[in-house]
Amino acid sequence: MEAFYGFIDNLSGFIWGGSWGSTQVLPFAPLAVFLLGSGLFFMIRLGGRPLRRFGPALAELWGSRKGDGDPNTITAWQALSTALSGQVGTGNLAGVATAITLGGPGAIFWMWLTALFGMALAFAESSLAIKYRERDKNGRINGGPMYYIKNALGKNWGWLAVFFCIGTLFSATATGGMVQANSITQTVVRSGAEIGVGIPAWSVGLVLSVLTFAVIIGGIKSIGNVAGKVVPFMALFYVLAAFVVLMMNVTEIPAALSLIVKSAFGLEQAAGGLAGYGMAAAVRAGVARGLFSNEAGQGSAPIAHAAAQTRNPVKQGEIAMIGVFIDTLVICTMTALVILTTTGTWVTADGGETQYIWLAADLEASAITNAAYEAAFTGGGWIVTICLALFAFTTIIGWSYYAEQAITYLVGEWATKPFRFLWVGVIFIGAMAQVEFVWKFGDLANASMAFPNLIAILLLSGVVVAMHKKNGDPDTEDGNSVMLKGEGVE
Repeated sequence: MEAFYGFIDNLSGFIWGGSWGSTQVLPFAPLAVFLLGSGLFFMIRLGGRPLRRFGPALAELWGSRKGDGDPNTITAWQALSTALSGQVGTGNLAGVATAITLGGPGAIFWMWLTALFGMALAFAESSLAIKYRERDKNGRINGGPMYYIKNALGKNWGWLAVFFCIGTLFSATATGGMVQANSITQTVVRSGAEIGVGIPAWSVGLVLSVLTFAVIIGGIKSIGNVAGKVVPFMALFYVLAAFVVLMMNVTEIPAALSLIVKSAFGLEQAAGGLAGYGMAAAVRAGVARGLFSNEAGQGSAPIAHAAAQTRNPVKQGEIAMIGVFIDTLVICTMTALVILTTTGTWVTADGGETQYIWLAADLEASAITNAAYEAAFTGGGWIVTICLALFAFTTIIGWSYYAEQAITYLVGEWATKPFRFLWVGVIFIGAMAQVEFVWKFGDLANASMAFPNLIAILLLSGVVVAMHKKNGDPDTEDGNSVMLKGEGVE
């Protein structure tokens, strides 16, 4: 088993860092270059649309809160909330801390860049998801990368759609389900111990399973309704809490931002206890954690956006951009600044002392974020506990739909209801399992979705640009057409 884990680590290291074990095989990280390069390509071809149209996209989102009564679709607001439910998860708390510990503060800069270019990728993949989605004989909407691969690229590319679906199931089970359930369980058990209450892991798993089932049994309509209410609340709550901490340490923010930029290019490695955090490490950690968090280019979010009540692909593509911005450029940035501006005395591995919580030898992942809030004010750690539970739960219900759509594509709609029961079982097992081995598959699982999706949207870049130029007018040949299953693209 150790040999197998070693192989997985090496394969992940090659994909994300260009290294195999201790040997640097390539001078660059294959997926990082592919992801950033694809995002830059679309940003240029779209004429910087994600930046130019961000304001109007917010207005479009606000105006889309009311639905049209279609029982098989959800509002654009709910579609974004569902996508955000999958995007905003443990990556916004534990993932940011992990990126900083692995790649130094400079990793945050590369997270920003991944998100900036990722907004262009989100526009491309979500607009394609609307254009090439299907409506089956029961009125159910199905969409996502597998459908634009099938309906736009044709039968010869069917293998790519299947590969994407398998990657989706892989990623959903590992990082979208088991890891999230385990994070909630460990957080609740640890919090109970702090106040002298022993909470068995199985009881948390049982409650979590029941809550999950209550939401997902109703399908996308139920998931969208819950996400539309919970996600905006939890995001606002966390942003306000982080804002309070940052205002308490406002004088430290300029130095933290400077540290992030300098460390991103290897300009700060010899001072301040930062030795060992080179540019390559910053790029790898930042891009990998950035994708884990905002999922831009991964192909998961367009599955949610495909269910939106709109015939205009461009409009929904613009709304999808907002999700990447909120996830990384707002929530992840605030987490990073809280960690880098909050100080405390911690003993490092070499016996020295440091004021940076993220350098503490005995802390890792979400524990670092928790310590930062606790150092800011008494009881601050409970903010992380509450938000982690909410973030992880919404990720569970969001990813259940992504996996369900993958199952539908592979074997048919009949499998959706049995799958929902199976998903509840995955959550219960994940709550009690030792999931260290699952984390080893996390980045690999994300890559297994990103590669086929990026290939597809690059091949369809001409379609994306055509929709962009005609602004997604549904009355033009480049507008959307909701199709019956089995019919061709109009």
